[in-house]
Amino acid sequence: MESVTLAQFLPAFCLTLLAGLSTGFGALIAFFSKNKSHTFLSIGLGFSAGVMVYVSFVEILNKSKLSFSAIFHSDVKGEAIALVCFFAGIALSALIDKIIPEDVNPHELKSTQELSVLQEASTHALKDSALHRTGIFTALAIGIHNFPEGFATFIAALEDVNIGLTIALAIAIHNIPEGMAVSLPIYHATGNRKKAFWYAFVSGLAEPIGALVGFFLLLPMMGELTLGITFGVVAGIMVYISFDELLPSARVYGNAHTTIFGIVLGMLVMAISLVAFKLI
Repeated sequence: MESVTLAQFLPAFCLTLLAGLSTGFGALIAFFSKNKSHTFLSIGLGFSAGVMVYVSFVEILNKSKLSFSAIFHSDVKGEAIALVCFFAGIALSALIDKIIPEDVNPHELKSTQELSVLQEASTHALKDSALHRTGIFTALAIGIHNFPEGFATFIAALEDVNIGLTIALAIAIHNIPEGMAVSLPIYHATGNRKKAFWYAFVSGLAEPIGALVGFFLLLPMMGELTLGITFGVVAGIMVYISFDELLPSARVYGNAHTTIFGIVLGMLVMAISLVAFKLI
């Protein structure tokens, strides 16, 4: 990869920042939404999964293969090494999940019923400390998860801002329920909307931080080899997020029909976007 210009850096970083800060939007929805139906959220999560799975297999993993093929002058070796990096990305995401305690892991789903219980919870002193702890540790857990997601979004946007835009949208949608998971326990423990919102907001800052770390540590040595490894790992991370978090969440907030509708819509939008961008 050639040296990165400011014109390349700023759009990629801004997309990553906006994707991360959508956790704050999730907090606002949790506070002010009177609608108990989460059908739209279910479709949105399915849409995100469709976008991320499609772009990972069709575009990002293929970029990894091309980079390795150029180094080893062999398509077979290039594909094999790209697949090793892909499954390494999945293993990395699984390891992060394993390290984080189950009760505060954002990938451990909150059903609609559980969210309603939080929304209607009383503020008895015995419940306050537990709710507060849950919210704080969930914020930390989401921050850890958002770090590699931010790196993935940034690298993709840096290589192709159009692909980065679509991925940032998908990440932003999937961050909405995470913002709800952070803000609701803290709000019902403290009665302070502002404090709950800021916890959710700050947890999303891990994404732009991940982008900056990737920029300053990896970009200076970014050649075909590093690029191949990065794209392979990023594809694995995105596929893991889709299957481990987005698709189950979409089923929890909706049903099989809303989920599959969102998935197909996401894939269709991503497919049309990739073709349209290549024709421009």
